[in-house]
Amino acid sequence: MELEDVYRKDLNLLIALKVLVEEGSVSHAAVRLNLSQSALSRILGRLRDLLGDPLFIRNGQHLQPTQRAIELNLALNDPLQSLRTLLSPGDFEAINCKQHFNIAATDYALQTIMPYALPRIYQEAPNISLEFVPLKHKQMINQLTSEGVDMAICHPDYSIAPLQRDKLGLVSVFCMLSKSHPLADKILTLENYLTYPHALIAISDGVKALLDEALSGHQKQNTILRASHLETALAIVDSMPLLITVPADLAYLVAEKYDLIVKPLPFDFKPFEYSLIWHPRSEYSQAQIWLRRILKEECSKLIEQRINAMGLD
Repeated sequence: MELEDVYRKDLNLLIALKVLVEEGSVSHAAVRLNLSQSALSRILGRLRDLLGDPLFIRNGQHLQPTQRAIELNLALNDPLQSLRTLLSPGDFEAINCKQHFNIAATDYALQTIMPYALPRIYQEAPNISLEFVPLKHKQMINQLTSEGVDMAICHPDYSIAPLQRDKLGLVSVFCMLSKSHPLADKILTLENYLTYPHALIAISDGVKALLDEALSGHQKQNTILRASHLETALAIVDSMPLLITVPADLAYLVAEKYDLIVKPLPFDFKPFEYSLIWHPRSEYSQAQIWLRRILKEECSKLIEQRINAMGLD
């Protein structure tokens, strides 16, 4: 039977069938369903026509279900319980959630926000599954609209209507260098910044454009490496005087681990806003509201700790 054929059936009849089986009496079932006995008798007649079976045989004052009615009653248990759950308002419990989430994220978000937030996410909801896909800035609206992505984490520098967004926080950019670098114990000047070789790590096109704008009127920095992950820069950081430009949160998380020195940019750079973005269809999803809240809270903690530890404004 096609779905449209099911739509044309009165599925309330199946509820009446289940109540009749449970009560074994038209009068008792009518009371439960808030119907008159005559109305329920008419419903029973329609059920017999729909299903092609007498469904009940009278045994004194009791209705004895036929084998067909017994089979139908058992088959209705799971779908009706699912409908009860679906239609019953209730508080979302992360511990019981088994949902799969697709998240489109930038390299920066994958290296900073998500690893920082994952322990709490799985502590509260150990049965969920997460899948991360590369964020495609120019196709982000399509990713969230028709490609199955639930939310995105990025710095959009364009209109995202009709998508929804929530500010995660402001992100700045810092430099890292090895302790053997000639500038390790010196103040980083603009001249040195433009002279020494550079690596750009987890810097999106949008953020690179902000850096280029801040340096407009000056010579271009000598960028010899641009990559998504820090490991590529670490491979050469001890063999050449490399300045590694990274988002400040990434610097905060990895500098001590890799024995690197962090220095502020030697020019004015306005921090940029990072956002959590989702489609309006997910606005009232309890599971997604929970996940968005966790991501925002953990990102706020990360930024606060970074500000305190590194003295950022």
